[in-house]
Amino acid sequence: MINAVGREIPEEVLKATGKEPFKGVYAYDNYEYTKAAPTVRTLNDPTRSKLVENIHDALVKCGIKDGMVLSFHHHFREGDYVVNMVMEEVHKMGIKDITICASSLGKAHDPIVPYIEDGTITGIQSSGVRGKIGEAISTGRLKNLAIMRSHGGRVRAIESGEVHIDIAFIGAPTCDEYGNMRANGGKSDCGVLSYAMVDAQYADKVVAVTDCLVPFPNIPASISMVDVDYVCVVDEIGNPAKIATGAAKPTTDVRKIMMADYCTKFVVNTPYFKEGFSYQTGVGGASIASTISLGKIMEERGIHMGLGLGGITTPMCELLAKGLVNKLVDTQDFDQGAIESIKTNPNHFEISASEYANPFNKGAYVNKLDFVILASLEVDVNFNCNVVVGSDGMITGAQGGHPDTAAGAKCTIVIAPLLQGRIPAICTNVTTVTTPGESVDVVITDYGIAINPRRQDLIECMKDVDLPFCTIEELRDKAYAMVGTPDPVQFDDRIVGVIEARDGTIIDVVRKIKDYEFTTDVE
Repeated sequence: MINAVGREIPEEVLKATGKEPFKGVYAYDNYEYTKAAPTVRTLNDPTRSKLVENIHDALVKCGIKDGMVLSFHHHFREGDYVVNMVMEEVHKMGIKDITICASSLGKAHDPIVPYIEDGTITGIQSSGVRGKIGEAISTGRLKNLAIMRSHGGRVRAIESGEVHIDIAFIGAPTCDEYGNMRANGGKSDCGVLSYAMVDAQYADKVVAVTDCLVPFPNIPASISMVDVDYVCVVDEIGNPAKIATGAAKPTTDVRKIMMADYCTKFVVNTPYFKEGFSYQTGVGGASIASTISLGKIMEERGIHMGLGLGGITTPMCELLAKGLVNKLVDTQDFDQGAIESIKTNPNHFEISASEYANPFNKGAYVNKLDFVILASLEVDVNFNCNVVVGSDGMITGAQGGHPDTAAGAKCTIVIAPLLQGRIPAICTNVTTVTTPGESVDVVITDYGIAINPRRQDLIECMKDVDLPFCTIEELRDKAYAMVGTPDPVQFDDRIVGVIEARDGTIIDVVRKIKDYEFTTDVE
């Protein structure tokens, strides 16, 4: 069956998942459903302690058994220790057929790959994966289909009951003996616990894993004791120094800084750039640089941002500290500056991932965005974006909030270099569609800027602006002229993963890479 972005979704996948093909970004507006509910075991005895001796004890008390769904959050990014310590114990106990439902997985979790090989883990549901886990899925090692969801899509799936979590493990920088969790105040601060809030509310069993037990009551709590079954104290839950890794680092790349300047010039020439505008940027180097350059213009013109949203970096916090931003609303902190800001600035707020981006609630923050600045691995001539599967066919990224913010913002800008190494980032067809072109308005490269023909209003307001405008086809042709038309990736027929649109329909599938030599060796 052909979906709304022209991708063929095999009937076998629709039957196996019970899903429908993607019908369009706003096809499920005004959709009605009844929220799911967890199984709750009451605690009336005031003498009964929630403290457990270790992860093994927590698993036993939670009734761990084959076939369960375990969930995790990724606020520690590449510094996370919780996933590995829990899955190591699950493996030692001989438990099989576990599905991991994580807000995201990264290279820090390479050590769990052997558990995919031996059947301990047979399912993965995540915003995305990197490193050896991505290789394992792409080469067909995972028994069941991997399911990739946006941050908003994950919350939707959990709240609607499509995904039922048996046990949620939540890494808590501080926690008291009764389960009140905060994201700050310990030796392993991570800023916010936004992605784990839905897990705490909807999982049957919730385990707080902390390396800093503090006196009761640990308030104001990010996650309340009313949702927590057990508290487990360990030596370390993560390394905050590794939160700002990879894409989350500022750039000194001249090309990326140039694209950031293009982006700023575009933004300030739209009708949305006015007092009180709302803005979100991704964590790519060019996106972070665009925040810095935009701040200079704001200061010069005396224009204030009413709302800064999403994953937060130091440059955005600096604008808040200068009084150029009225409020920051935060779902993830990408560096130490952001973590320190939410500790000290009263106008820096933590929100849940549902408040942030759930398409099936009564109104998420993403719907109030004027601008979102995003990155992409590939963009095609229909403005479809790919942020999960590399041009070599390997799963190597995450949807994150990309489709959510693109759908909500009045002006969605994607920044991508014309070439990623020797590979065209602007192409005829992306390897895998993760964000539909319907919700992408502008593509900025180092060789020119293309506005989606759907946005004649933006084309009109840019007619006298001195920027290198061209069509998306011209950008594609420039890329192909420089490095040649890329050969298509060779895939097997086997489907190893599903890319869900934020509403739960299937926007694309991921097939097994052909003739790839895989090794389970991890660093």
